[in-house]
Amino acid sequence: MELSGTGIWSSHLRYGDAQQAAEAAAELEELGYTALWIPDVGGPVLDSVENLLSATKSVTIATGILNLWMHDPADVAAAHARLSAAHGRRFLLGIGVSHAPLIDSKSPGTYRKPLAATAAFLDGLDNAEQPVAPEDRVLAALGPKMLRLAADRSRGVHPYLVTPEHTATAREVLGDGPLVLPEQTAVLTEDPETARPIARKWLQSYLALPNYANNLLRSGFSEDDVHSVSDRLVDAIVVWGDEDAILARVDEHKAAGADHVCVQILDSDLSALPLEQWRRLAPVLN
Repeated sequence: MELSGTGIWSSHLRYGDAQQAAEAAAELEELGYTALWIPDVGGPVLDSVENLLSATKSVTIATGILNLWMHDPADVAAAHARLSAAHGRRFLLGIGVSHAPLIDSKSPGTYRKPLAATAAFLDGLDNAEQPVAPEDRVLAALGPKMLRLAADRSRGVHPYLVTPEHTATAREVLGDGPLVLPEQTAVLTEDPETARPIARKWLQSYLALPNYANNLLRSGFSEDDVHSVSDRLVDAIVVWGDEDAILARVDEHKAAGADHVCVQILDSDLSALPLEQWRRLAPVLN
């Protein structure tokens, strides 16, 4: 399972047209990206994993993340075994607890004791008829307790909405063995008047979620930065500029201890598949 280099994180590969996603995945593999990451905010995420595995030959397909409240670990373990048997060891199971406002909005009171819930889900994977081995799974982790759980019971961590400084913190907590696989959001334009509004609009929805807001406060941003979505915060979380500027931020993560960085591209039309940007970045990032 290739977990170095640079990958792509994309909701389009998950929630867009399945045939278009499959064609894009095949091209991304040819362009040299080493992993393709997809989110899970509801719906049959494992079907999307299978779609991308079927369309590719060697690239890692990863969930970023599989929402543990929405799945039974025994079912996930069975699907992981089936897909690995069919497509080789290319399915990296990223697991996370999501966010209380999202989970409790549909089922009040469900989201509780996230650390214990994660440990219980891992127990379910370990005790399944065909277990998911620790080396085939990673955890979404921001705070120190979840980072330590990831170090003890998985192959590493997949932090989302973080800075290179957080990557350095994660590496310090995890030590030398486990993998650090952060997501980095980017806007491929050198015009700040274009880039910042796109990034700010995208960030606003995430900053309403306590897990992200609290992590940014721990990372040194102020309440005002978070509430106003300041330029300082925008520029720290979303890199914008030309291909070299995006490469520089990816390299900052790697210098801070990341083994692999997955890049998420934002465009003025957030619903559009950013194929052109992926193509432009490939010769630089790969």
